[in-house]
Amino acid sequence: MTEPRVLSVWLNYYIFPSSLDQTREMAEQFEREHPEYRVDLRGLPYNDLAEEVAAAAERGEAPAVAEFFLTGGQEARDLRRPDGKPLFTSVEKAIGGRTEILGETVNLDDIVGTVREYYSQDGELLSLPARASSAILYGNRAVLEAAGITEMPSTWAELEAACAAVAALPDGPEYGISWPNHGWLFQQEAAQQGVPILDNDNGRSGRAERVDLASTALVDYAIWWKRLQDLGYFLYCEDIDTNSCWGGPFEAFVQQRVAFTISSSVTAGALAPSAEAAGFELVAGRFPYNGDLPCVGNVVGGDSMWLADGLDPEIRDGALAFMFFLNNPDNVVERHRHSFYMPFTRTAIDRLENDGWFAEKPYTKVVIGQLDDSDHSPVALGPLCGNLDGIQLVLAQAMHEVLTEGADPKERLVRATEDAQRLLDEYNAFVRGEGAPRSPRNIRLS
Repeated sequence: MTEPRVLSVWLNYYIFPSSLDQTREMAEQFEREHPEYRVDLRGLPYNDLAEEVAAAAERGEAPAVAEFFLTGGQEARDLRRPDGKPLFTSVEKAIGGRTEILGETVNLDDIVGTVREYYSQDGELLSLPARASSAILYGNRAVLEAAGITEMPSTWAELEAACAAVAALPDGPEYGISWPNHGWLFQQEAAQQGVPILDNDNGRSGRAERVDLASTALVDYAIWWKRLQDLGYFLYCEDIDTNSCWGGPFEAFVQQRVAFTISSSVTAGALAPSAEAAGFELVAGRFPYNGDLPCVGNVVGGDSMWLADGLDPEIRDGALAFMFFLNNPDNVVERHRHSFYMPFTRTAIDRLENDGWFAEKPYTKVVIGQLDDSDHSPVALGPLCGNLDGIQLVLAQAMHEVLTEGADPKERLVRATEDAQRLLDEYNAFVRGEGAPRSPRNIRLS
């Protein structure tokens, strides 16, 4: 009997290694249906995976499939094999126009437009989405009803008015709202207002060379955010670490210290049962936008799978088949039910709708409508550049000083732009080989 060919697949895990348990079960099912292959699935912390892949590439031992967090898209494009050629190839190019691979349906046209376009260049899909999300607004139904709020606010002005109504309640929460101080939310605001953070179409028509974090869009957002705090409506949970700033607002909301919170759409999976245990019902609405301007779109969250270039054709097709197996309608539906990541194919969305899932859990559908409202422009898709995680942290530090030290929003974001520009310049110099050693540490995501 011929030994099965081994597919090396490195995926992100979040918080606990058990986050990949469902994917491991799917891999076992794939092996049963394709006994000629064995999936060697390795889980790595999302902020370490890029560095590990880079080190493996230098040894000539990179995996066939590697999953990158969304902020690592430019790093994935820039990684090289020992011979200097790109480590990864375009998924769409590898498909070569086929509609199925080893019996697995190629369903690119089924992927929600905004999600597909986030991982594309010039209309060509470079990496295959694995998980998708966006940032949305959550509310406490009981408090909202007591305050006379009949619909979730969708604009800054509506949210501020809702917070004022909550503050007027005799026995209401201490604050109106809390949300994380995280650079991803600044990305959302820039996208919604149609303002790029980077040159070259937000880094999507060419390599980003210039950063602007002090646009009117982001300054207005910072001013409005600080205004909510000055009015006593916003509760700031001061941990600005990229990986841990989400917990404080979550707990404040569950403890009913606030009536609203903003978080990832994935958070509903933990927030809904926590709210129920605390005695209230969770409701959700779109990420609030500046009502003085048209809302252009919202940025996607999540991960995508990258396919190594130069693979033996049988390994390449096995890897592609596994990737599309993970994204078949049954698995996308089950992944959503298990993890609350957005079901990012139309067939999966239709199945969940027909099964009554969205009627039972309406907060899970908000993100779909929000991303469907995008105009699909490079600005709406969000920025693409090296060291995007570092730039996000620069934004969070600037906002921290606005909220805790009274820093002027405009002046502080101008300084943040200078700091971010240095990070981008250092990354681009590294990629071009201008005095920077070739080291996987240079592409660490944190």
